[in-house]
Amino acid sequence: MDAKWHVPHFEKMLYDNAQLVSLYADAYLLTKNELYKEVITKTLAFVKSNLTNSEGAFYSSLDADSNNASGTLEEGAFYVWKKEELQKLLKEDFQLFSNYYNINVDGYWEHDNYVLIRKESDASFIKTHNITMEEFLQKKNTWKEILLTERNKRDKPRLDDKSLTSWNALMLKGYIDAYRVLGDKEYIDVAKKNANFILNKQLEADGRLFHNYKNGKSTINGYLEDYAATIEAFIALYEVTLNEKWLNTARDLANYSLDHFFDDQSKMFFFTSNLDASLVSRSIEYRENVIPASNSIMAKNLFKLSQYFDNIHFYKTVSTMLNNVKPEMQEYASGFSNWLDLMLNFTMPFYEVAIAGEDTSQKVKELNQTYLPNKLIAGSETKSKLPLLQNRFIKDKTMIYVCLNKACKLAVSKTEDAIQLLKE
Repeated sequence: MDAKWHVPHFEKMLYDNAQLVSLYADAYLLTKNELYKEVITKTLAFVKSNLTNSEGAFYSSLDADSNNASGTLEEGAFYVWKKEELQKLLKEDFQLFSNYYNINVDGYWEHDNYVLIRKESDASFIKTHNITMEEFLQKKNTWKEILLTERNKRDKPRLDDKSLTSWNALMLKGYIDAYRVLGDKEYIDVAKKNANFILNKQLEADGRLFHNYKNGKSTINGYLEDYAATIEAFIALYEVTLNEKWLNTARDLANYSLDHFFDDQSKMFFFTSNLDASLVSRSIEYRENVIPASNSIMAKNLFKLSQYFDNIHFYKTVSTMLNNVKPEMQEYASGFSNWLDLMLNFTMPFYEVAIAGEDTSQKVKELNQTYLPNKLIAGSETKSKLPLLQNRFIKDKTMIYVCLNKACKLAVSKTEDAIQLLKE
């Protein structure tokens, strides 16, 4: 890694892009910063064109290395530029481009190659260079088209075309979060297609998940991360679609995980199933890494499912798991960020929002336009047997119930009133 952290590792990982989309979605919801929205839309456009197959599954990665102009394998060769190359392509626009993307000592990498780095906001840049925003955006789009056309003539990095259930579920949640915040129908369509891929290709009749999919074949018995990430994504999908199929499947997967992964001695989940070949020692993954620990994701899932299904066993399991890791959390907090997020649900108010009535879907969309991380949503446009929705449906009315520890405040019909209750 360079001292300025400005040169990336050029490998494109599905799990990185997935988690970043979810992060930028909430960041945009909180700040309305247009740059964050641009990151979401461009990342998902990249995933669509480079990492998605016809079945709606997501591929794993693109290599960092590819052949350079001389045919030698080189890291980042597909993405970096030489100054002379840019001058020839951009002509009279090169200097403006150079100032914006720092084709100078700041953007220099190695072997006469430059990476494109922005150090200034668009608003600040156009002011400095006395150009209108409309003109500048037009130039940016032109630059992008020119460079993309040229770059596509290069040898492309190798594609890792296997589809891993856990990484697919992370990307599925990324699409759901993007839809929740931006409301783009294409995103929810992609999400549903991928969720159905997992349901139809990776889930067996006996309730177990496969870990890997490639060339039409599902292989390798699933790991805890596959169950945890899929449950999390299916809960999120329920919250925006209100289709109880996803919530019920999430509960069923959680029950399967307790049956086949839970260790009664440590009160944590093993990474491997008890149906796998016997190992000398079955590991328990609970410290966060590039992906949150499978145990922390599962604990957060059980917390939400305990609220949805009024399941005291789920709730007690989560409480025990959290107390198990608490001593290490106090010693090394940065290695337990997802656990700490879960702990906030116990130490701060966490709301159950139940919505019932014919306008429920619209109310959910309105509610999702405000950053409210300490809540879950249950909703139905008809009568429902979900514990949070029982006896909530009133014909010709749509009512919102804001509840805390199953004690509900006075029902309201306006979304803004419900948001106010959630902020109290």
